[in-house]
Amino acid sequence: MKRWFSMTVFAMAITASQGALAADAPVVSSPADAINIARKNACMGCHAVDRKLVGPSFQQIAGKYKGDAQAQARLETKVRDGGSGVWGVLPMPSHRSMSGADIKTVVGWILAGSPSK
Repeated sequence: MKRWFSMTVFAMAITASQGALAADAPVVSSPADAINIARKNACMGCHAVDRKLVGPSFQQIAGKYKGDAQAQARLETKVRDGGSGVWGVLPMPSHRSMSGADIKTVVGWILAGSPSK
């Protein structure tokens, strides 16, 4: 039941976050896709799924923004533009080379609790 729930929550987060995307935008088929995007864009150099590294864990981020209807948009902006002050003094660099679809995918996965399956 837990795996089904995680996949369902992940799929709902991605579906909701991609509502404003163009029809030709890629659709994530699994959490593995989001993990691969995060790895490809160096997110895992500063973040881990379940423990703090340089920045907060993805699960800490999901917990902080749980129930926040604006979290998806706010975090997409933070990933694209970078930021500081929310989790400490170290700034998060901007990821301007990441596509909007990839940012939506990773943020949706994070907010879904960063499921591995």
